[in-house]
Amino acid sequence: MTHYVVVDLGFGDAGKGTVVDWLCASRPVHAVVRFNGGGQAAHTVVLPDGRRHTFAQFGSGTLRPGVRTHLSRFMVVDPLALVVEADHLTMLGVGDALARLTVDAGAPLATPYHRAANRARELARGAARHGSCGMGVGETMSYLLAWPDDAPHVGDCRNPHVLRHKLSRLRDRLADEVGSLDAPPVDDCVDAFTAFAAAVSIVDGAHTERLLDAGTVVFEGAQGVLLDEWHGFHPYTTWSTTTFANAETLLAGRAAVRLGVLRTFTTRHGPGPLVTEDPALDLPDPHNPTNPWQGAFRVGHFDAVAHRYALDACGGVDALALTHLDVADRGVRMCRAYDWTDRLVPGPPGDLDRQETLTRRLETTVPLYDPASPRNWVAAVEEELATPVAVTSHGPTAADKRQRKALRGLTGGRTVSVAVRA
Repeated sequence: MTHYVVVDLGFGDAGKGTVVDWLCASRPVHAVVRFNGGGQAAHTVVLPDGRRHTFAQFGSGTLRPGVRTHLSRFMVVDPLALVVEADHLTMLGVGDALARLTVDAGAPLATPYHRAANRARELARGAARHGSCGMGVGETMSYLLAWPDDAPHVGDCRNPHVLRHKLSRLRDRLADEVGSLDAPPVDDCVDAFTAFAAAVSIVDGAHTERLLDAGTVVFEGAQGVLLDEWHGFHPYTTWSTTTFANAETLLAGRAAVRLGVLRTFTTRHGPGPLVTEDPALDLPDPHNPTNPWQGAFRVGHFDAVAHRYALDACGGVDALALTHLDVADRGVRMCRAYDWTDRLVPGPPGDLDRQETLTRRLETTVPLYDPASPRNWVAAVEEELATPVAVTSHGPTAADKRQRKALRGLTGGRTVSVAVRA
């Protein structure tokens, strides 16, 4: 069996969901494992018949019959949002999404109190907002770090007494910090979460190994390496490790293909550095509108310097999936260097002062462009990033994807190679 890990090498929104869906459509896949982030993901999948779903917590292979989803211990799980997502999948004719779902008991539990506190803090920042999704994912992780013994986990949903105690402490502590919380009573939350526990399969930490032994697994990342909690441009980052690290922990030495996803142009949601930003680019994205929490969806030319940095920060990939080739002819150019460097060097994880200094430098950086758009985007990206482009995408569906090279990987001491079925 060959397993895959899909990671975004930008600021997110490169097309991880559609690539995961293509993998699940083009070969037998047993399960999709989510290994970072939480309910703030927005991975849009479009089927040839026009059905569309934006995946937040379910794996992006869920529209394919029989493909399971596992939310690992590295995933922040929001049961209330998960049920809403399941309802939309049912409307699309996928009525068994919850039956195909397993959740690690050790996964952190996102609650309405986390969400309310997250939004209160973001509003209080005023013009200095970070661009939070407003879903409480970062707040959940922050509370877990501050109060590890009291932080609720998915497994607590099976014990109403423990859950009520943890939620009461959580609500009171956050209210002391930010003021009154716009959230339901604790008893209502307990009832909802215990109902969730009765409806899904909550499993132990060894379940990922059982999935890996049962069939091909696709590990689906969230957000992008340039938003990584340690290597992103602080403070405009996520409370999540967006590199391959969590997936490698779950793989426990097994081989997997590391697949990095990029658009032919660079995008960003909300504030923070986007060196190649160009509002004149005519590249609307109906699946990524401006929203009141993240802010505007911004576009820029292909930033090879930033993407090289992402490759270095995550330890490289085996191959690239290059998306949005159908719009690359709309005046998109390639930035191969900045006015002061052609390579950003990742620092040691945890040195956020260094990252904040880098952020300030990037905010005044001038991109240096090729005089014209590349005639061959695939060749240009391969040359500039020194990495093969194995998958190309000219549209939103799996049918719009092409595998142009075998997907090969070297992990866990052995080489794996797989070609797509016709």
